[in-house]
Amino acid sequence: MKPAAFAWHRPRSVDEALELLAQHADDEKPLAGGQSLVPAMNFRLAQPARLVDLNEIAALSYMRPTSDGGVAIGAMTRQREVEHSALVAERSALVTETLPFVAHHQIRNRGTFGGSLAHADPAAELPAVAVALGARFKLVAQGRERWIDASDFYQGLFTTALEPGELLAEVVLPPPAPRMGWAFEEVARRHGDFALVGVAVMVRASSAGDVDLARIVLLSVGEGPVIAVKAAAALVGTRAGESTIHEAARVCAAHDVDPPSDLHASAKYRRRLTEVLTRRALARAVLRANEGGARATQP
Repeated sequence: MKPAAFAWHRPRSVDEALELLAQHADDEKPLAGGQSLVPAMNFRLAQPARLVDLNEIAALSYMRPTSDGGVAIGAMTRQREVEHSALVAERSALVTETLPFVAHHQIRNRGTFGGSLAHADPAAELPAVAVALGARFKLVAQGRERWIDASDFYQGLFTTALEPGELLAEVVLPPPAPRMGWAFEEVARRHGDFALVGVAVMVRASSAGDVDLARIVLLSVGEGPVIAVKAAAALVGTRAGESTIHEAARVCAAHDVDPPSDLHASAKYRRRLTEVLTRRALARAVLRANEGGARATQP
């Protein structure tokens, strides 16, 4: 398949890109890594009249520490760079653990950190991870910028809070809290395929050993990242032993998700995967929290 005809612009600065997007906001698409957009265009599922290619904008590709102990990542930073970053491994271990599950290394060589987040595929790993971490996104447009929480950014199937003419410019991952554990789990038909179900978990243990914070976010079970509110409530305030973790996972599958059926998996099977993967992820996250929140190992 070949894409429909389109005009191609290659700005060299953020200001130039925003000017182009402001001129043709209704029929223009920014091009980041292109690992999702280009196939969609080839199948004519997407037919933008113009592409604004961001690949020459060096100002959008970086990783740097924030003053509070977090990490700021430019939207055009390649996923492979983030995956192998010692800074990210130290300050946002959940991201380091998750990235090897994102497609294949050839895709991660071109795919961008911000591009995956802005694309908002309900089967993508990084949106769920960003919500679980409590990340914040910097959105820029001509003459203005604003910040938004990852949990507010995702609004439906392939739908985000981005307005016409806006770009996702930066992602800020918060600093790791003491006694915070993390884990990511997913099941796919083959490694690198879209997940049938995935789950990202953050758990914090109090000095007494009880869970005082839990974030459980699932992918491939809804129209975007699904926050398991009831499962988290079942966990917070408990000692999080085996029986409590099993109960939280059961609640998650029974009450927090309403998964679809498709040719790859039935809704019933996705519910079962939700329970199993949530149980595994919670057990590992709680163990890490009780150990004081060890850092990720560099892949």
